[in-house]
Amino acid sequence: MGRVRDLVKVDGYEVAEGFYYHKEHLWVKIKNGKAKIGMTDFSLKNLREIVYVEIGKVGDSITKNETFGNVESTKAVLDLIAPISGTIEKINEVLASEPNLLNEDPYGEGWIAVVAPTSIETELKELMDFNSAVEWHKELAKGS
Repeated sequence: MGRVRDLVKVDGYEVAEGFYYHKEHLWVKIKNGKAKIGMTDFSLKNLREIVYVEIGKVGDSITKNETFGNVESTKAVLDLIAPISGTIEKINEVLASEPNLLNEDPYGEGWIAVVAPTSIETELKELMDFNSAVEWHKELAKGS
């Protein structure tokens, strides 16, 4: 996937265009009917350096708004709350040995999982689009 080029900075936090955003600081990128999931730059910068990532396994079902893994940083442990429902088809195996890839390239090589969504049309409507996410990040930045 490589580095995402269409980024906007909101008070030092990157927001990528073409992604959907969940209030629990995960993003979704739809391609060929599959949903790639990752963490927002805002969340990662506030967690600081990620040292460990635990994700479900291929074949596991995930349910929107429920935990499907966690990340551990030098600052805290954070549950990964699913932005959509579906079945995990692929996990980013590189994160096991290079968890800091999340910090280095959150919207590119630092993705977490690829999911075959079950209710994507309905669930995408419940997520923030790019413009809404920019406004949300402005509010978050005020509070940080």
